[in-house]
Amino acid sequence: MPVEIREPAVAGRFYPGDPGQLRADILSYTASTGEPKLHAIGCVVPHAGYMYSGHVAGAVYERLELPQRYIILCPNHTGAGHPLALMKDGAWRTPLGDAPIDRKLADLLLAAFPLLNVDSYAHRAEHALEVQLPFLQVLDSDFQFVPIVIGTARLDVLTALGESIAKAIEDLGDRVMVIASSDMNHYENDANTRVKDRLAINRLLALDPLGLYEVVHQRDISMCGYGPAVAMLIAARRLGASGAELIKYATSGDISGDRDMVVGYAGVAVL
Repeated sequence: MPVEIREPAVAGRFYPGDPGQLRADILSYTASTGEPKLHAIGCVVPHAGYMYSGHVAGAVYERLELPQRYIILCPNHTGAGHPLALMKDGAWRTPLGDAPIDRKLADLLLAAFPLLNVDSYAHRAEHALEVQLPFLQVLDSDFQFVPIVIGTARLDVLTALGESIAKAIEDLGDRVMVIASSDMNHYENDANTRVKDRLAINRLLALDPLGLYEVVHQRDISMCGYGPAVAMLIAARRLGASGAELIKYATSGDISGDRDMVVGYAGVAVL
């Protein structure tokens, strides 16, 4: 039976399609700071084009003790497929090679949370998860992961997903990092974006998933991956998280110089 390969959708657009250039860029974004590594249960990392947010994502991955297993959660930007879509077989291809899906962990997730649906179509054109993989391929080459794209904003579902992720990790009995792929506020001026983003970041740092959910809705913060972040926080808390650290924050204006309409990027480790 042939292995299902999820082909790259945004290579050459969100990040370099040339393997040598891609590796060089990631090494530049992940240059060592000399600071001690963090043993993280989860994290929030951005997913814009590397030109804009690669330095924030790289700062996160450089600071973390990277395990060999990941659950990567991302929002559904395309609207395609099932609202809780998981792939359990095969691999994802990038210019750096194939990243294998963790079948054992995927099966545990499906058993823990029957609302998850095996659906590769939802992942086919989604960039938010794909852009994380080259960082892991350069820094942590021997890894497996489970991709989950989230297209629901229902708090009860996000809560149940987070609890089920924790249960699956407990049942697995191995270290797994939960990555929530999210950009922060979108397409307002730099000053407004920084104020809104700080409100959301404060809830992340407080390990407060309900508070994050509420502030995003009440203050109209266009954080595209707040659903993944809420589920990650719930899972991390059940798994014993006791704190969080903001590793890096920036806006697209820091790169482009355009402060009139920016996107925010936060890198947060949950410990």
